[in-house]
Amino acid sequence: MITNTDLPIETHPWAPFIPDGAKVLILGTFPPGEHRWSMDFFYPNPTNDFWRIMGLLYFGDRNALYDSGQRRFDIAAVKQLVCERGIALADTGYKICRLKGNASDKFLEIVEAVNLASLLDKMPGCSTVATTGEKAAAVVAEQTGTDVPKMGCHVAGDSGLTIWRMPSTSRAYPLALEKKAEFYAALLRSCGAL
Repeated sequence: MITNTDLPIETHPWAPFIPDGAKVLILGTFPPGEHRWSMDFFYPNPTNDFWRIMGLLYFGDRNALYDSGQRRFDIAAVKQLVCERGIALADTGYKICRLKGNASDKFLEIVEAVNLASLLDKMPGCSTVATTGEKAAAVVAEQTGTDVPKMGCHVAGDSGLTIWRMPSTSRAYPLALEKKAEFYAALLRSCGAL
């Protein structure tokens, strides 16, 4: 519940990214402020490890999707990878309020959540949903009537849906990138995306 009505409510800047033949839907919480973006796409903050994990898993190089000269992720390479591998991306927050003005889930209030059922209706071949952190996992659990999985584990939802909870890709989450990548590898292998 928003306690300070003077705080602005933000609407998600991007539509969900749903490639043809999506096998897995990966859901974060909400993007950081635009001043932290290195690209106009999901996981835009160059200090976030999501695209480094993907680089490590798919190319054996954590910086494969990062242009160090430009100090930004290569959006064309990022989109090509997720399209080729059937990875859909969205966030659980459609409208949010930043209680402390930052991107920390701890201080992020979801005013309106994404409609997960509607997203999944657009992906008939997708039976796997994964969240990149605890807050996103709680939103998915609420919408699916399931328990919040333990980190790195999954639960079964209705109609054969498998719901995973991955470690946060924020550098604030105290786990080495290689260890985070092991969890993401298990998820992606389970649905045929790796």
